[in-house]
Amino acid sequence: MKKIHMVDLQSQYQKIKETVDQSIKEVLNSSAYINGPQVKEFQADLEKYLDVKHVIPCANGTDALQIAMMGLGLQPGDEVITADFTFAATVEVIGLLQLTPVLVDVDADTFNINIDALKKAITPKTKAIVPVHLFGQVANMDAIMQIAKEHHLFVIEDNAQAIGATYTFKDGTKKKAGTIGNVGTTSFFPSKNLGCYGDGGAIFTNDDDLAHTIRGIVNHGMYKRYYHDVVGVNSRLDSMQAAVLKVKLPLLDSYCDARRNAAKFYNNAFVNNSNIITPTTSSCNQICDQCDCHVFHQYTIQITNGKRDDLHQHLLDKGIANAIYYPVPLHQQKAYKDTRYKEEDFKVTNKLIDTVISLPMHTELDNEQLTFITETITNFLK
Repeated sequence: MKKIHMVDLQSQYQKIKETVDQSIKEVLNSSAYINGPQVKEFQADLEKYLDVKHVIPCANGTDALQIAMMGLGLQPGDEVITADFTFAATVEVIGLLQLTPVLVDVDADTFNINIDALKKAITPKTKAIVPVHLFGQVANMDAIMQIAKEHHLFVIEDNAQAIGATYTFKDGTKKKAGTIGNVGTTSFFPSKNLGCYGDGGAIFTNDDDLAHTIRGIVNHGMYKRYYHDVVGVNSRLDSMQAAVLKVKLPLLDSYCDARRNAAKFYNNAFVNNSNIITPTTSSCNQICDQCDCHVFHQYTIQITNGKRDDLHQHLLDKGIANAIYYPVPLHQQKAYKDTRYKEEDFKVTNKLIDTVISLPMHTELDNEQLTFITETITNFLK
């Protein structure tokens, strides 16, 4: 049996090695390392895939979030509501721009932002909502967009973990994750469902004026060389990474299907174990077995008998990679502590940090590995 990794990028690369190597060689031969033709081609391909008017590539997913907020013209002191249970990048950029982060609790089943908590957090200073499509599942965008409309708020989708997911609205219409709000952002970090071989990111929008502003921001505020019209940053997707992404984008749907199949294997193996809560796919308005609102960037279960940490170590001892995303909620992190936050407002998050564990999830998992993983867990949790 192959070694069990959280993400097996080497095996994935071997399957596309010839095409990737040729794509990278084209960059080397052209020496167009910044804003070369590969960047423009990938941008056009991703616009078509997402059915969105504008994709603006940038250097990484964190920059994408920051630039999106800059492009919307948010000002110091403006309040931005987001989920407490997520990676720090989401709140990090809010702090960097001297905006005011407002953290709220999440749902126990989907791990995404809780709609009642979101409504309760809105004040006259609120200017934006940042739903995080955590672990690959789209948040409840019907409710979020309605709330945003009622209160005249921007919606910035943090789509770093859910590229390829599709949300089905109550009226039956569908949109790709990241293209629903005013602006969406993503990361192409190597372990993502669509990952490059370094850092990379992108911003999505259907707003022509916002896209124009963002294109200036990513390039030092320039639309014409040496003429700086807006305050900008240096955040570009380099041609090497675009060359890799251009090869991998046509495979994204098959990658997501492979992850869903692995998730189904896990779900079936754990269905009768009362000590395990498996992930749900209830964020959008589809039958769960047919749901494409979840692309399983992570497969995260909850352990209900208090033995999560013991299981974590047991799996490591057996050579099975696993991880705890996330061990400390943002409202308890030193950088983001605030007297405004009350522990009773984070009941779900405070429970999740003690119960969640993420299992190996990637495109190269085979049945032998999945069987070994699930049998090891079920035997330990009898």
